[in-house]
Amino acid sequence: MAEQQYNPKEIEQQVQQYWAENQSFKATENPDQEKFYCLSMFPYPSGRLHMGHVRNYTIGDVISRFQRMQGKNVLQPMGWDAFGLPAENAAINNKTAPAKWTYENIEYMKDQLNSLGFGYDWDREVATCKSEYYRWEQWFFTRLYEKGLVYKKNSTVNWDPIDQTVLANEQVIDGRGWRSGALVEQKEIPQWFIKITDYADELLADLEKLEEWPEQVRAMQANWIGRSEGVDIKFDLAQPVADIEQLSVYTTRPDTFYGVSYVGVAAQHPLAAYAARNNAQLAEFIEECKNTKVAEAELATMEKKGCDTGLFATHPLTGEKLPIWVANFVLMDYGSGAVMAVPGHDQRDWEFATKYQLPIKQVIQPAADAVSECDLNQSAYTEKGTLINSEEFNGLDFDAAFAQIAQKLESIGHGAKKVNYRLRDWGVSRQRYWGTPIPMLNLENGESVPVPADQLPVVLPEDVQMDGTTSPIKDNPEWASTTYQGQPAQRETDTFDTFMESSWYYARYSSAQHNDAMLNPEQANYWLPVDQYIGGIEHAILHLLYSRFFHKLLRDEGLVESDEPFKRLLCQGMVLADSYYTEDTKGKKTWHAPADVSVEKDDKGRIVKAWLTATNEPVMHGGMTKMSKSKNNGIDPQQVIDQYGADTVRLFTMFAAPPEQTLEWVDSGVEGANRFLRRVWKLVHDHLQYPVAEPADLSALSKEQKSLRRELHRTIDKVTDDLGRRQTFNTAIAAIMELLNHLQKASQETATDQAIMREAVEAILLLLNPITPHICHQLWSALGHQQDIESAPWPVVDKAALVEDEKLIVVQVNGKVRAKITVSAAADKAEVEALATGHANVQQFVQDKTIRKVIVVPGKLVNIVAN
Repeated sequence: MAEQQYNPKEIEQQVQQYWAENQSFKATENPDQEKFYCLSMFPYPSGRLHMGHVRNYTIGDVISRFQRMQGKNVLQPMGWDAFGLPAENAAINNKTAPAKWTYENIEYMKDQLNSLGFGYDWDREVATCKSEYYRWEQWFFTRLYEKGLVYKKNSTVNWDPIDQTVLANEQVIDGRGWRSGALVEQKEIPQWFIKITDYADELLADLEKLEEWPEQVRAMQANWIGRSEGVDIKFDLAQPVADIEQLSVYTTRPDTFYGVSYVGVAAQHPLAAYAARNNAQLAEFIEECKNTKVAEAELATMEKKGCDTGLFATHPLTGEKLPIWVANFVLMDYGSGAVMAVPGHDQRDWEFATKYQLPIKQVIQPAADAVSECDLNQSAYTEKGTLINSEEFNGLDFDAAFAQIAQKLESIGHGAKKVNYRLRDWGVSRQRYWGTPIPMLNLENGESVPVPADQLPVVLPEDVQMDGTTSPIKDNPEWASTTYQGQPAQRETDTFDTFMESSWYYARYSSAQHNDAMLNPEQANYWLPVDQYIGGIEHAILHLLYSRFFHKLLRDEGLVESDEPFKRLLCQGMVLADSYYTEDTKGKKTWHAPADVSVEKDDKGRIVKAWLTATNEPVMHGGMTKMSKSKNNGIDPQQVIDQYGADTVRLFTMFAAPPEQTLEWVDSGVEGANRFLRRVWKLVHDHLQYPVAEPADLSALSKEQKSLRRELHRTIDKVTDDLGRRQTFNTAIAAIMELLNHLQKASQETATDQAIMREAVEAILLLLNPITPHICHQLWSALGHQQDIESAPWPVVDKAALVEDEKLIVVQVNGKVRAKITVSAAADKAEVEALATGHANVQQFVQDKTIRKVIVVPGKLVNIVAN
């Protein structure tokens, strides 16, 4: 029969049309219903979905549908992280404007999302490049400015001297500009900052509230915030330089203070500039440092270089004159731009001192119970221990030395205890075009003032030509020129860091159609915080930290009541696929798409031979690697949907691996998922051949019928826990597959058999619905239900069905299995022991022996010890 053929393409189009016509996923605030806000990180509209997107959004959709079936009021929105550098690059390459390219991509990707059956409330869609979105971001920035949380200062950027433009880090390749090839310089320009450091304590402390976040992510955030307790120490200069009389240094190891042998300052430090006036070698070294971009993470491994300034600082406790060196590992952006160097107990300082033959002093010796040894000829000793060569502080441990040295420095006016943070204020200025214009005006007298609220939004012109060098708004004096209180003014031509847009989009979804304010507090406080957030681990620090910060700013503005934006966090793993390449005589690799390659596998599924299908040319297997353009091993979701259907893609994506682990894309696995859905289809249609039976009389079931119902309700219990509490979607699917195996073997001869099968078939569809909603919708309707399966309640476990009348017990003699016995579930220990010892097969192994002990593990095992 034609209706018994599983045709996913036809089914999925019909079901998706039904959802659209019935607005099945439209969310409305309802104070009388428990809400559940499920959110996947929104995509950058690059043009096509990749499998990483598909995995992220399938996880979110499964959770959303499951929670809706739990009776909750579910919000699952979607939007577009639409600003950013890739659109500019694409616009240059395609000779178009970023806006046109972006909007076309949004429409295409929206169709792709819908083809996968994701249940989004599209009425709440946002695109961050639209002025109705970013106008409120601009307004909020002006509010932060008025509160003193925004300031402007000079900061170092990558400058291309040929293109005369600022470059993002990713546009600097091997120290040169990506377009011009010119050596990139470090240049100081004014930039805007938000005082995230004012919230450092709260951001750190509130990590304790995030009990449903992965511990790894909380640790990464804590390390990034980097709270430390130390001492701020002031060194007098041996001879005052200009108006500088002291150097301020922060250290977390005041116990090593007597081991200081030199002071290091950054190349941008005023002392360095002063000393370089009459020192050509130092001036050259400073210039070299300025043109070397150093990330903090690289400091430990980079070659340590320096130059003596000829200046000296005075050790406040010993009076010793300490040379001041400019060192490339000291950064002006961190702390005061100066460090006290203790080569004996800091490896970086040791490497520098060894290179420049500076003194290395030991002032810490290993504690009595230490396993490490101290040999300063080989390396610095960096462990904490007992003080030596430290005058009256000799013999103290770390804690005592910290307290007493800090107290002494404070008593002489040369130090104080201080809490410090690794976290730096958020620099939000970008010199790119495709972003939110920063809503500030620069006046002729040098002042900066916020754009008045009634003049917002400052709209970014979209009809522009990209020349690949400068920003169209920086090249447009007419756009920049305006007035302020009747006086000439210039608009700020920098745009916001795109992290600004992605830091509050989750909140805007709650009030997406509210045009009178950034948020409608009534709506925002109903939906927020997000109950479940899903996204890649690569966003564990910056995006999540900035979002947490932004939420606290929104709270302090009175727009939301909660302290944190995301209650529960799931970080999904990457998607891997086989990669293939050919190599030319010079070793250059050309990567080939998996779709263009044929393979031969051994009996264990390992690839032993691969070749290009079109030419038969042999190719090398590059292993399973992350799907990427560089390896040309991305799988186009649309091709797989066209071949197998969206439900198959969704099922395989959820079944192939636990959500937080990497997923290996294997074609045979996709085919297996499709076969399983065909089996479900066949099971339901086979059952439809029988008349609808009355509910079974549960008091009169046979042993086999009880066993089947027990298997059914065990599965319901497990799948409910796996989808809800544990979020192990793969094990939930495995349990459903196992249940299907049992059902396909089950009898449907009697009315009771048919009634139990009806109960089981309906339950399977309900359990699978969050994962494969199209086929479940269709089959649910085929079973005669008028109500949409999306509105059907989740199946309830019949606890009575889980109770076993009998137990299968394993019987061991001296640890070896000798029999299996079936006993009444109500049997006591003595009965079980008697049945086990009396079993004929057991008797063979205990005859002529003395039974020393019988160990009974209720419901599972009997072990007889005999000799």
